[in-house]
Amino acid sequence: MKQYIAVEIKCEESLREMLMAELGEVQYDSFLETEDGLEAYAEQESFNQSQLEEILQQYGLAPADYQVQTVEEKNWNVEWEKHFTPIVVNDQCLVKATFHQIKKKYPYEIIIDPKMAFGTGHHATTYLMLQWQLELELKGKSVVDAGCGTGVLSIMAKKRGANQVIAFDNNEWAVTNSQENLELNQCSEIQLFLGTIQDVEIKQSTDIILANINRNVLLEEMELYVQRLSSTGQLLLSGFLEADQTLIEQRALQAGLQPVGVKYHDGWVALLLERI
Repeated sequence: MKQYIAVEIKCEESLREMLMAELGEVQYDSFLETEDGLEAYAEQESFNQSQLEEILQQYGLAPADYQVQTVEEKNWNVEWEKHFTPIVVNDQCLVKATFHQIKKKYPYEIIIDPKMAFGTGHHATTYLMLQWQLELELKGKSVVDAGCGTGVLSIMAKKRGANQVIAFDNNEWAVTNSQENLELNQCSEIQLFLGTIQDVEIKQSTDIILANINRNVLLEEMELYVQRLSSTGQLLLSGFLEADQTLIEQRALQAGLQPVGVKYHDGWVALLLERI
């Protein structure tokens, strides 16, 4: 049985998704949100103590805020099942797991196997993105889901009538999980691949790009999104806090975009942008 390094982190709820995104980039492949923060797991051979310290320090966390221990491999699905509850967005969209038995029917129902990829609907940013998708005109549109995580936003786009959906993530584990979820929701026609926005051809001129990632990635990739948008295209961003909204909007303006709508939830933001 594999040996894992478990990192128990005490932090505010507002930091959890950012930390999961950062740690997911450096070989942490399993996460579990707790009452006090979160637990992050990495295979023992890929664990790097100094790398961990550097990431946590960036978010103002001190050594007293986390502890590291070696553990045996767990049945991650069983752990998730203890904590994964159904999510309802605007009384229109239900996000549930395969083991949930819910009698009430909703216009849009999404089944997400409760594994460790980001985007179950529990975090404010995923919730906000789903809220926006309920309002946007998606029928017949081409959609790109940048950093798809579980694939929940791609699935929602398809259920809302998108004609073409392209989804990708730079995490192989997330792509595997997305593929399973696409099949669970009869959305296998969605084009899914391991990669980044640079792997999406510019000439495709996408109608809508969904990017629920984190502030630094959004700032870095803003122009790449714009290059792939049609002249009337829309860019929907989340994964950043209210304190970062001005910075994101300034970067968007530099890239030729203007904000046309915004939603807030628990200190997080989902921003809708269009070409100027």
